[in-house]
Amino acid sequence: MVEILRNDHNRPVCHILMFLLSTGARLSEALTATWSQVDLEKGLWTIPATTAKSKKSRTVPMNESALWVLAEAEKMEKFDAIFANPETKKPFTTSTRVWYRLRKAAGIGQMRIHSYRHQFADLVISSGRSLYDVQVLLGHSDPRVSQRYARLSMHTLKEAANTASLIVPKLKAELKSDVPSGVVVPFTKAA
Repeated sequence: MVEILRNDHNRPVCHILMFLLSTGARLSEALTATWSQVDLEKGLWTIPATTAKSKKSRTVPMNESALWVLAEAEKMEKFDAIFANPETKKPFTTSTRVWYRLRKAAGIGQMRIHSYRHQFADLVISSGRSLYDVQVLLGHSDPRVSQRYARLSMHTLKEAANTASLIVPKLKAELKSDVPSGVVVPFTKAA
């Protein structure tokens, strides 16, 4: 889908969708985003309380993908709204028709735009970050809302468990220092 979004002719809508995928923002937050809310140097986007679901202002750190989208959007005719319709010069209110076309081209069936928010959270969790990180990034006021993203991959769980491994790393270090070179012992690899 990312390749389709990077190459489709409807750049403004593709920018919106790539921004959602890159930030985990709600569609309404992205559609009402203005350039005055963004600090490109610091890579921060402040979502005002008036558009936040929680009715509390929050600042979102933007990753490199989100900053790339903003740089691309900035190359287009610039309006106060980041994602303005070039024909009306006003913020988009919907992108449903284009979304259906893009979704069909990508072969992703009945996926909803809101699924990008979930995909962002899944990527954060899969990279080993905490549910608290997801809670803050997505602006969840209640940690229980973030619990739906707790289904981690076994690889991530194994890495997490290995961070608490006390015996094997110590044994490896002890065995390596006590054994003549060229001798293979458990927990070590042959040279």
